[in-house]
Amino acid sequence: MRLPAERPLSLARVLAEIRDELREPPQLPPGETRFSLIRTHRLQRDTLRLVLELYERYGQVFTIRSFHRPLVGLIGPEANHFVTVSGADNFSWRKGMFGEHLTPLLGDGLITTDGEPHDRARRIMMPAFHRRRLDAAVAVMLDEAGRALADWRPGDAVDVYAWVRDLAMSIAIRALVGLDPRERGVGHGAAVLFERALAYTNTEVWAMLLRGPGTPWARMQAARRDLDRIIYAEIRRRRRAAHGGEDILSMLIEARDEADGPGAAAAGFTDLELRDQLMHMLFGGHDTSSSTLAFLLYELARHPAALARVLAEQDAVLAGRPPTVEQLTSGLPELRMAMEETLRLYPPVWFGPRLAVKSFEFAGHRIPAGTHIIHSAWVTHHLPEVFPDPEAFVPERFAPEARRSIPRGGYIPFGGGQRICIGKRFGQLVVEAVATTLLQRFRVELQAGYELRIEKVPTLSPGNGMPMVVAGRG
Repeated sequence: MRLPAERPLSLARVLAEIRDELREPPQLPPGETRFSLIRTHRLQRDTLRLVLELYERYGQVFTIRSFHRPLVGLIGPEANHFVTVSGADNFSWRKGMFGEHLTPLLGDGLITTDGEPHDRARRIMMPAFHRRRLDAAVAVMLDEAGRALADWRPGDAVDVYAWVRDLAMSIAIRALVGLDPRERGVGHGAAVLFERALAYTNTEVWAMLLRGPGTPWARMQAARRDLDRIIYAEIRRRRRAAHGGEDILSMLIEARDEADGPGAAAAGFTDLELRDQLMHMLFGGHDTSSSTLAFLLYELARHPAALARVLAEQDAVLAGRPPTVEQLTSGLPELRMAMEETLRLYPPVWFGPRLAVKSFEFAGHRIPAGTHIIHSAWVTHHLPEVFPDPEAFVPERFAPEARRSIPRGGYIPFGGGQRICIGKRFGQLVVEAVATTLLQRFRVELQAGYELRIEKVPTLSPGNGMPMVVAGRG
């Protein structure tokens, strides 16, 4: 079922929203409500410090104007739980800012839908991510990681983030779509087109309004059309095949919605739905895992004691052998704690924009329907009352006993409630499988003078690359 199209952000939409606000000004919580291009730029480029300042000044509820639009921030564990679980019916993800920015590229998948369309798609897709279905995907991850490391030598200078992005895309193209990433006519072409189209999401707000040849919008649309030709051709080929493969696309083609009952004629995905869900999985399986892996290697390079514990665990558990799914899932606790602390510092789903579809009350404030809402895992994860010494890298926060003290809604790196990322386990396995394969052979050290700069759209990532030097395992 194709949902009614949501209007993308455009000049006409901006003018309509300004007109509506002038006609009937909403009664919103106190905050920074005057128009300011400087604040708008800072909200996109220096989000964490700005929102922390507003939280300290106004408390867990405040208003901030971004470009033309007032946003209400709901910050902290209680707010996260309200938006994602207890008060989730008050909000639409599809009509929020992520829907505006992502739907033109990704279509109607799990990220950009609400209600029954979202729940139906989730029911159909869940079996593709069950434990036994991930065995083939992990084999791909380990194989691609080994190939990507084959040319590494101690002393080499490597931009680890660029290397990780190429590797994560190869894994996603092969494990999710079933295309060979080394086939330059198809697999490699799909990877290049996806990266080109995704660049639109990191465009300044004012540039997103532009239309016509040469604009970010036109470049994204052109890349999407070329990518669609590859994806639809692969879907048609799979449907004609006698039986599917082990990749996620094959499983989704065969999957049916059990809620429709056995033998239901239209229980599976249409070609259009397959295309949209596949685009969402490429986005989640590539973008989030590549950033998390780069940040994990960065933090381990800065914290030799934590790295030593991870390496000692590898030697004791694996003794040089490739890890199994079971070992990656539960047999390497030092690596898992280091990854979870990395996800605390750099959560992939770092903020959650919504549109209030009903008026609601929270923390003594009444928020009218039609208000754009933001809540933030990234800000919550840096509140000292939730995580003491929040800037420090302390994997022990996620030891079993310590983890139980984290408040509900206090740790949500992949979102929460029904919107928690369905590909979470896939993405975590990519991080753990690649990190394990790399650290069994090498260490990586930061180049002298490097200072991390964070980009935030569409997910947190190193904005200035991550130059590192390859060292022997030692």
